[in-house]
Amino acid sequence: MSPVPSDTPSPAARKPSEVTRLLVDWSEGDDTARDRLIPIVADELQRMARGHLARERRDHTLQPTVLVSEVYLRLVDRRRVNWSARAQFFAFAAELMRRILVDHARHRNARKRGGDLVKTTLTAAFGLSTEREVDLAALDDALFDLARFDPVGSRIVELRYFGGLTIDEVAEVMGLGATKVKRKWRNATTWLYRQLMQSEGESAP
Repeated sequence: MSPVPSDTPSPAARKPSEVTRLLVDWSEGDDTARDRLIPIVADELQRMARGHLARERRDHTLQPTVLVSEVYLRLVDRRRVNWSARAQFFAFAAELMRRILVDHARHRNARKRGGDLVKTTLTAAFGLSTEREVDLAALDDALFDLARFDPVGSRIVELRYFGGLTIDEVAEVMGLGATKVKRKWRNATTWLYRQLMQSEGESAP
């Protein structure tokens, strides 16, 4: 069974005050704070990477360590950051992972044909009783379509599906109540699933 976003606090939550302090220092221009932060959050970034890659077909070529390394390179390349809480940092990491994974999928898809596209698995997170494979690039396109009329719902899916943030962490990042996040998550995933099935010429249940 592929993993779905969990609402159990993540490992880096064990040191929230230290992570927050380093993020603030980094935001104020202290690059040494960035260098001290990365080892602390490394396990959490690995968990995020493993969680998503586990949903891809086994023939994927990205490995969690490679994905995390790419995230790290993009993080250290940033000249200005504005994070004051750990959830904000992991939200940005989720956005980076989405970009990297989708860029990788589109590159591979360009060299493949027909049904041999890079797939990702939708499970109980989308209200499904069984696993369902969909084209990762198509999911990204659907998220962009969703963002046109429901940017909040699209962002919640990005944070939950690509980043593995909990409902409470998403609520913190977006300044929303947990109840609203749950409702928007449910509505957004329902819309996305129907959109994906329609694009494949199928009817959603």
